[in-house]
Amino acid sequence: MHHKASLLAETRFLAFHWIPLMYAASSRWTLVLAALLTLSLGTNAVAEDAAWTSLFDGKTLDGWQKVGNEKSVWEVKDGAIQGSGPASMLVTTEGPYKNFRYRAEVKINDGGNSGLYFRTTEKPGFSEGYEAQIDSTHTDPIRTGSLYGMCHVYKQHVKPDTWFTYEIEVRDDVWRGRDMTRIKITIDGNELYEFLDFEKTFKEGYFAFQQHDPGSKVSIRKVEVQPLP
Repeated sequence: MHHKASLLAETRFLAFHWIPLMYAASSRWTLVLAALLTLSLGTNAVAEDAAWTSLFDGKTLDGWQKVGNEKSVWEVKDGAIQGSGPASMLVTTEGPYKNFRYRAEVKINDGGNSGLYFRTTEKPGFSEGYEAQIDSTHTDPIRTGSLYGMCHVYKQHVKPDTWFTYEIEVRDDVWRGRDMTRIKITIDGNELYEFLDFEKTFKEGYFAFQQHDPGSKVSIRKVEVQPLP
């Protein structure tokens, strides 16, 4: 009887003293793991930001080439690329790119028309590559935010002569067992839609901007790309 009482007292002692210690140790490990996770997420966020690469130095057209009418003008003024004159394209010399996020700050004049091209060729015409339309008030009613010939937007999201940020995310993927290309279109942080191209129309390519016609004047600044796996 005395032995049982002693054993019971010892058990109660251990429970009273060790359980709080175990709980405290567990809590400390939880805090350590939470801190490591926060640090890891922060590091990933920094790495993601660092992955953006500028395609325009703000001063010259290094890394770009004009394709099209020789009388068409592409120049740098006030830290921005400006297009005017007859029809042509301004194409990156670096590439090709396949999966990526791509963004640029763009402005189009009243009555003007242009396009942000991706997965296009090194010497493109107007129908080669995906085109994100740049058009606020042109006679063509297909407005900025449209994926030309694939998904059209007729509402005006951007006023003419106003800077806005165009962001495109493109990656090949599989949806319900079918291969396709995902294309997300975002304007000033507002995602308009995600288009699924099951034809995978354009496999990879370069970036370009369109000078549509003599009445159009397009301006571009802060052009950046972030390759994706």
